[in-house]
Amino acid sequence: MFETIYGSLQAPLDWLCLAPHPDDAEIGAGGTLIRLSREGRKVGILELSRGEMGTQGTPQERVAECVEAAKIMGLAWRGQLGLPDGKLADTPEGAHALATALRATRPRVLVVPHHLDRHPDHFGTYQLAKRAVHLAALKKADVAGEPWRVQRVLLYQGNADIRANILVDVAAVMDDWEAAIRAHTSQFSGGYISETVTPEIIERRKGRLTYWGTLLRVKYAEAFEAEDPLLLDPASL
Repeated sequence: MFETIYGSLQAPLDWLCLAPHPDDAEIGAGGTLIRLSREGRKVGILELSRGEMGTQGTPQERVAECVEAAKIMGLAWRGQLGLPDGKLADTPEGAHALATALRATRPRVLVVPHHLDRHPDHFGTYQLAKRAVHLAALKKADVAGEPWRVQRVLLYQGNADIRANILVDVAAVMDDWEAAIRAHTSQFSGGYISETVTPEIIERRKGRLTYWGTLLRVKYAEAFEAEDPLLLDPASL
């Protein structure tokens, strides 16, 4: 059963971001989540694991960092599913646990890692989320809570290129975005461990945000991919 680590769950949430490990949501979608929070939307993050296999930091330290980042971001809620780090995959047990969380949080939009990400836990989270979204909507599924159908699933960029079809201007919230990432001190103040776990994470990510922003003629933008077509009012163009 998932646990609340920050805030008070008041469903339905407008947006819920799934993070395989603590800090993934901030890195991949943090600017958009902050912007939505500042605009009065109910935004949440659900970590699937505690990041206990990480080279740096302990699960206890990482929970404290998640709480600090949640305060900076203005999140309505943050939770922890408690699945095993390093083993995130489409399993019946994981899908049941996540479907239960989806029925409890009732998000309108669900944001998950992209399936092309090279990290096994990241594309494992994508696959697990697809099954859990389906399971949560089934009336006869053996899942606690009332059935819930997520209206939209968006994929956020991890460690691989994506074919983005949604870009969000996040220039106005970049200071808070940086602060939220730096709240994860155990990961980003030590030595270079990987392309993600490095003190250079802000500089590296800003390069991507600058690229996507160039396409919109704004300073910084976050990129997402919608797998299903978006219905657009042509008058809004």
